[in-house]
Amino acid sequence: MRQTKMMLLCRCAAPWVLAMGLIGTGLPAVQAAAPAAPTLYSQLGGEAAIAKVIDTFLTVVGGDPRIAPSFAGANLPRLRTLLVEQVCEATGGPCKYTGRDMKSSHAGMGITEAQFNALAEALYTAMDREGVPYALQNRLMALLAPMHRDIVTR
Repeated sequence: MRQTKMMLLCRCAAPWVLAMGLIGTGLPAVQAAAPAAPTLYSQLGGEAAIAKVIDTFLTVVGGDPRIAPSFAGANLPRLRTLLVEQVCEATGGPCKYTGRDMKSSHAGMGITEAQFNALAEALYTAMDREGVPYALQNRLMALLAPMHRDIVTR
């Protein structure tokens, strides 16, 4: 009888002893969480790559007669900075957008659906020229698309 009690004690203690042994060896008792998926910001190549896309975008916009006149009096260096900040922040990067909200920024400008679409085309063209993969282009455009309601007023 004494031997049976001892065997039960050993059988019951074995899992506990095993667990303590694993903890002592540093092996994780629980599986580690999966690493976070890379942000769109990092997939685009970070701030420098975003800035290149914005530079190309502004060049394309400047050459498009449908929308270039809307930017005639714009402070282009400031606009460039704000666009880089905006895309950087929207894609999960470390930047903070320092401009006004889209509604107040575009109030009174009378932006049309056609002008908005021309800007979207210009951004696609810029991303193509800078080698941004199509899937990433669509992800970025999906992030920016909700601004439509605050920008288009006619």
